[in-house]
This record gives sequence, structure tokens and C-alpha cells, in this order.
Amino acid sequence: MKIHQHFRSLVLKAVILFCAIAGAHAASAQTTQEVYTPTPENLKARTWFQDAKFGMFIHWGVYSVLGDGEWIMERRPINKTDYAKVPAFFNPIKFDPAAWVVLAKAAGMKYITITSKHHDGFAMFDSKTSDWNVVAGTPYGKDVIGMLAAECHKQGIKLFLYHSQLDWHSTDYFPRGRTGLRTGRPDSGNWDAYLNFMDGQLRELLTNYGEVGGIWFDGMWDKPDADWHLARTYALIHQLQPQALVGSNHHKNPFPGEDFQMFEKDLPGQHTTGFNPEQSVSALPLETSETMNNSWGFNLTDEHYKSTGDLVRYLVRAAGANANFLLNVGPMPSGEIQPEFVQRLTEVGRWMKQYGDSIYGTRGGPVAAGPWGVTTQRGSTVFVHVLDWNGPVLALPAMPRQIRSARLLRDGSSVEFSAVKGGLVLKLPEPQPEEVDRVIVLELEAAK
Repeated sequence: MKIHQHFRSLVLKAVILFCAIAGAHAASAQTTQEVYTPTPENLKARTWFQDAKFGMFIHWGVYSVLGDGEWIMERRPINKTDYAKVPAFFNPIKFDPAAWVVLAKAAGMKYITITSKHHDGFAMFDSKTSDWNVVAGTPYGKDVIGMLAAECHKQGIKLFLYHSQLDWHSTDYFPRGRTGLRTGRPDSGNWDAYLNFMDGQLRELLTNYGEVGGIWFDGMWDKPDADWHLARTYALIHQLQPQALVGSNHHKNPFPGEDFQMFEKDLPGQHTTGFNPEQSVSALPLETSETMNNSWGFNLTDEHYKSTGDLVRYLVRAAGANANFLLNVGPMPSGEIQPEFVQRLTEVGRWMKQYGDSIYGTRGGPVAAGPWGVTTQRGSTVFVHVLDWNGPVLALPAMPRQIRSARLLRDGSSVEFSAVKGGLVLKLPEPQPEEVDRVIVLELEAAK
């Protein structure tokens, strides 16, 4: 009995020691992340990002051949062996990166974020880490990311790279997460080897394609409790390209080392999707992403297109929430962007040409968003975006400083206003037919 008690005592001491050592290691790892200090180049890039306000999201991969979105491998499901046949059908001979960039710029977009690798693990660039890539594995045989990067540099638009941390193809992505359980992979793998592989591909992306605006991670939600070695990966990115902004679509509050915060199909703080019940709005630059229909990747039968008006309203509401708007296109397997997307982007661009001054370079305004609309602000100028209000007057809380003038952005005509106790009343001009946003420009007294 005494021997048994002595043995239990030794075991207890060993457990306590192990926990103490593990806690020390965890604390050390956390400290490593917490000491992240963005470089001057990174801070400058953050300001640029906040000023840019509007970007194009591109979901494109071999899954486009199947015409049922980027999750088809998981949702159908398709096992790894069968999915390996798909790249042989990918030959986008009509891919014109110059036309893509021209379209983005015509829409008023200032940057492009494209999938370098989605959850199927297939790299859309010339990776030496694996043959599971567009150059080695398709009849097209060309480096899609390289071609688009060259055109972005040529036309002066920033390129961000989406990169999936989740991988349904790699056997080393083990233990499995919430998805990818029906791919036919063996129940074994080397997690550290997978993370090394991922960092290897990131190193290729950050050294072979010139300056990159940032890395847009996705998929960590598949294994939220795993050790992703974020400190190591984020440090690698900032070491190779200090100005590159790191963001992650993990639906949580930002981790140390991240430079902007993203919200998927949701305005910051709205919690409308169910993805992010624990996510609050941070002080980092913000971005919200949305689709033009209901799909990210090309979907042959998805005709649920949002109207141009709805897209403009979402862009304005994002700006009012101090966030960028990343609007998605899912190109066809031919390499073309479908005409329904082109039409809407062209129409949004026409609106931005007239009203972009109330969006670019602004921050969220002094008045909280409401059903009626939002405000944006640049310096002493406040833009009141009236999106949904039929009354002849609009009552708002008081501005932070005295108002010098009020005018309608569309034609410069004066707008009557009166300051009342604790508030402001605007006499609204009649809306024009099909006008999406009546923008009233308030010039305030300069801050002292």
C-alpha cells in the first residue's frame, strides 16, 4: 500500500512538472507573437489599404471545370484519386490577365486578391514543393499567379494572395479537421511536415512574384485548436516582405502578427452569418468580402445575382463601417469572367467615378449607421450617404464641430440644414430616378 501511495505521489509530481514545462513553452510561444511590432513599411501599407477601400476577390482553380463552386470536392464528395483527374481538363486558353486587371481598375478597385491555393490543395502557381500545381499538372502548363502578378505590376494595382491553410489533398494534413474526411486519405500523417510544406509554398510566393500586397489566409477554422505555428509563419512573411499585410479568415479576434481583420459575407460587428459569434471589431484595418451571386468559385447554375444597386449599397455600408469591400468573381474554366459579373463591375465603376470621393481615403464617419444610411469622413469633410429614406428631412445627431456648408455631391447644389439642440436636420433634395445613394457633403470647421 505504501509503495502504491509512493508511486501515485511520483506520478502526480511528474504530471505537475510536465504541465509547468508545457505552460512555460506556451507562454514563451505567446510572448514570441506578442512582441510583433509592425515595421514603418507595414504601417504605411496599412494606411494605403484603408484608403483603397475596394478590391477584387478572385476564386479560380481547377474546380471551375466542374462548374459547381470551389467546395465541390467536399460537398459531392469526390475522393482524392478521382479529383486527381480534374486538372487534366483545365486549359483556360482565353485567360487574359491584362483584361482582368483592366476590368478591376474600371470598376474602381485598387487591389486584387486571388486564390494561390484553395482547400483542394491545388497550387495555381509554379511550385517546386509539389507537382500538384497548374504548371506541372494541367495541359495549360502556365503560371497563373506569375502572369497575373506581372500584369498587376505593369498596370499599377496591388496583388494580394489568398492561401488556404486547410488542405484536402495532403496526407500530412493530419489529424484531420472538420472537413476533408471523405477524400480517401490514410489515417496518418505528419502535421509538422505539412506546416513546413505550407511555409515552403509561402516562401515561393513571396520571393518569385515581386512585391505582394499581403497574404489572405483561410481554413484555420477547420482545426481551430491545432498548433498552426502562427508566430513562425507570420514572421516568415514579414521577414521576406515587411510591407506585406497578413490577415486570416479564422472568424476570431486577430492574433498577434496579423495586420488587418476580415469579415466573410458580413459587415464588421453585424454577426449575421453565424461564422463569427465570438469575433469583435479590432482597431486594425478592416475588410468585408462578398459574392456577386451565391458562389465564390464558378457555379454554372447559380443565377442569384445581386443587383448593381445592392453591390453599391454594400460598398457604401462597408465604408461607413470603416471597412474595405472585397467583391468576388469566380472566373469560368475558359479563363473568362462571365458577362453578368462584367456588367455589374462596369456599372459599379461608373458609380465610383462619380461618387468615389465619398469612399476613397475615408474612414467611418461620426454618425452611427442606421437603416437610412451611413456617414464617411475625410479630415473636416463628412459625407452623409442617404441610402433608404423617403422623408423630406433627415434628423441626425450633432456633428463634432460646426458645419460651414452642405452640398449635394452629384451636382454641387446647396443643401439646407439647421442645427438644433443635440442634432442636425438636413432638408433632402428629391432623389433622381434609380439613384442608389444621395450623398450630401458637409464641410466642418477645421479641428483646433
